Amino acid sequence: MRWRMKSCRLILLLFVLTAEIFAVHEFVKPTCKKSLELMNECARDVLEHFPDITFSYGYSDEFSFVFKKETKFYQRRASKILSLIVSFFTSVYVSKWKEVFPEKDLRYSPSFRGRVILCASVEVLQAYLAWRQNECHISNQYDTCLWQLIKGGKPEKEAREMLEGSRKQDKNELLYQCFNINYKKSIPQIFRQGTCALRTEVEVSVKNKDDCCPIKRSKRRVTLVHMENIASRRFWNDQLYLLKELGYFSEDVNKTKTEYLKSFQYESRLLLSTWIVIRIDGCHFHRFSKVHKFEKPNDEAALNLMNSCAVGVLEEFNDIVFSYGVSDEYSFVLKKESQLYGRRASEIVSAIVSYFSSMYTMKWKDFFPHKEMMYPPYFDGRAICYPSSQILRDYLAWRQVDCHINNQYNTCFWMLVKSGKTKSAAQSYLKGTQVQEKNELLAQLSGTTDYYNKLPPMFRLGSSVYRNKEEKKILSDKEEEGSLDKLCVKVVIEYCNIIEPSFWEAHSATFSLTGASKYGVPFGNPFSSCFPKEFTSIVHSQHGCFHHLCRQGMSRVARPTCMHVFQENMLKILHDIKMYTNAHTHTIKL
Repeated sequence: MRWRMKSCRLILLLFVLTAEIFAVHEFVKPTCKKSLELMNECARDVLEHFPDITFSYGYSDEFSFVFKKETKFYQRRASKILSLIVSFFTSVYVSKWKEVFPEKDLRYSPSFRGRVILCASVEVLQAYLAWRQNECHISNQYDTCLWQLIKGGKPEKEAREMLEGSRKQDKNELLYQCFNINYKKSIPQIFRQGTCALRTEVEVSVKNKDDCCPIKRSKRRVTLVHMENIASRRFWNDQLYLLKELGYFSEDVNKTKTEYLKSFQYESRLLLSTWIVIRIDGCHFHRFSKVHKFEKPNDEAALNLMNSCAVGVLEEFNDIVFSYGVSDEYSFVLKKESQLYGRRASEIVSAIVSYFSSMYTMKWKDFFPHKEMMYPPYFDGRAICYPSSQILRDYLAWRQVDCHINNQYNTCFWMLVKSGKTKSAAQSYLKGTQVQEKNELLAQLSGTTDYYNKLPPMFRLGSSVYRNKEEKKILSDKEEEGSLDKLCVKVVIEYCNIIEPSFWEAHSATFSLTGASKYGVPFGNPFSSCFPKEFTSIVHSQHGCFHHLCRQGMSRVARPTCMHVFQENMLKILHDIKMYTNAHTHTIKL
């Protein structure tokens, strides 16, 4: 599904997913200045890293990011844009925690969830910004009164009852008369007004001429400002960069209708009674692995870090029943009846991607104790709906086949490079080679027979993460009863063949996927009848033809040639399956 609105602005609205982070870390009430400063620094980094974002506004635990009008950022795909910004923001939040809170250890993984809001005109954008700043004022004034009453000895329930139905003026009088607080003068701007991050052009000296006169050039810098009314003409129209990229405000906004603005929030809900797959991929991880000197072709510590993050995601989200990962990607399967976030695609994708990014950054030192993280990693995500268990099984099988193909190629490639060939020479050497030829090459270069199949299964098969139920004996409180059997659920990591039916049959109670994937091929890649008939007919004809020839006495010399033709046909089919899956990916173009 694609949706194009070329003239709209994009706003990503981020909310803290887990309120526990505030309680666990005992932030100052009603508002912790340091926590706001951390959010502001994250917003600054987002603007510096993504030039298509022109403006942001935030307060408390949320930030809104405005893209320039004519942005082509990732071809305006909503899921891609949303997940990247949320992931980057989360990684920066974790990375900068110690700078802002040197005395506090981060004990809980922070994460955010977001949504896309479409503003078809600059007037809607102006009204939206006025709405968010008004919400900042209302919530901060309420929280200030509430916590002053609580600190003064009132029970929280009684304090809330006192404030129920009170007006703005009533709260101001309460603060002044009871606590000698002048709301406008005593409360810092960062609490009352929120924070804007925007680009401004400044002149900087780059070098001096021969006569010692400086050469000055204009440079864009991200500035944080606090302003009483960010939706006013006076503030907005003085920012030349905003005028250029977004347009000017023709008049001031007095009142905003919340319901009118909420109508611009695009709430795409995923189809009911379908398996939801959230697939995340590392963004620019080729560069990330190079900068951090990951071992080639497989870095065991990096893969174990990804697996540990996946375990954390399953422990956090009970609706996820299975996940499969290879290299820098992971697919998370949500149960068919899941109602997580009302099946809103944007919130599900952003929450899972954000939590995974948070775990990755937090756990880095556990797996790389002697390596500093040079810059924050981030991931993109997408949602895919599969209506049947058969299609879901085929999707997972496709990912495992892809793992094998890529890993075998990379193992050959890096062994050639380490033997002295250049990267371009290694690519040329491997071009057009088949599975058997690669196996022979690996045996020749390594001096080990069947070298590839002796590699660790994590490299060859990828990682499957799921909840495993096992019985454990526990001691009873009553001596006469002795020990009792108790069913315990634990998230486990296995490196196994998820293509064959045996895995799903062994875990039928957990996944309910035993009725899927009836057909197999020599590669172990199933193609069930849920795919278009031309897919399965080709598979069966090729598969049947090969084995028929073998049974009729085809010589062993001729078999490799026949298998070569069969493999070429299989690669074409794999390509068709990839196209089929992409067609069912939940993609919205804005």
